[in-house]
Amino acid sequence: MTRPMVSDFPRIIFGTSSLGNLYREVPEQEKKGIVEACLRSGNQVLFDTAGKYGAGLSLQSLGRYLHELGADPRQVLISNKLGWLSVPLKTPEPTFEKGVWFGLHADAEQHISYDGIMACYQQGNDFLGIYKPQLLSVHDPDEYLTSASGAAEREQRYRNILEAYRALHELKQRGEITSVGIGAKDWRTIRELSEDVALDWVMLANSLTVYQHPADLLAFISEMNKKGIQIINSAVFHGGFLTGSDYFNYNQVSRETHPALYTWRDHFYGLCDRFGIDPAAAAVQFAFTVPGITSVALNSSSASRTAENALIGTAPIPEDFWSELKTEGLIDANYPYL
Repeated sequence: MTRPMVSDFPRIIFGTSSLGNLYREVPEQEKKGIVEACLRSGNQVLFDTAGKYGAGLSLQSLGRYLHELGADPRQVLISNKLGWLSVPLKTPEPTFEKGVWFGLHADAEQHISYDGIMACYQQGNDFLGIYKPQLLSVHDPDEYLTSASGAAEREQRYRNILEAYRALHELKQRGEITSVGIGAKDWRTIRELSEDVALDWVMLANSLTVYQHPADLLAFISEMNKKGIQIINSAVFHGGFLTGSDYFNYNQVSRETHPALYTWRDHFYGLCDRFGIDPAAAAVQFAFTVPGITSVALNSSSASRTAENALIGTAPIPEDFWSELKTEGLIDANYPYL
């Protein structure tokens, strides 16, 4: 089979954390409907998945439903973020991220090294079946580094990440994949690693949003753009918070514990309502305003919302809306692209 080359990603990339039961146990028929809605969105569809999503459940569900729906492998692009291996569940609930994933029958262990990445790659391929990934990355290297107990351990972990990327580049050189990237919630880790690792693309998560868009991040994106590195913007709703959930960056919040977050959201929703704009559409379109952002990755736990996501960035938004957001202090008054 000829493997498709990835030079330009689709504008909307479909995240698959819901297939791993993020926040709730999603019924199987609903999962199949989500995958079907993704396939209907265009001639070539890019799914973003990871071994960490539901301890491998997302990979298994994606492979199963692509097969059941008879998806042409040439239509399907898959990005698999590696670093977590699915293992048997030995405790009442999974140990890797408590209170986030539901209905799991496996646990996940972190394995970031040359051998660990190769094992994650093989397991992911086993779960996906005939639908092989073309894009690979190391999952959340920022969290891996942050959890080090001190400078010496962080240095060792950084070397482990470099070994993980050695594995990914070997796979690319062998023609098994087409591109190597990186995804992280802390964009500064991406900047650090980009000095030592050749990257085809980067995925920013919880970093560049209508809620937060620091100037130094904008400068870094400009640097990546000049180098021809494609940039994917992910988690532009801050883990669902900007679309109404009580999770911010995948941590549960409330009006009592985080009043400033809710005050901002209430104000944002009020302006969206005044202009007749879907808050999700505003968040997605803002995510595209920075030159160099080629794609936005969106996740949904319903088939109907998935179909809407495919079109969410196309509805016109008046300039007066963005001006009002600046005037009201909801976005940086010095933001240069609006």
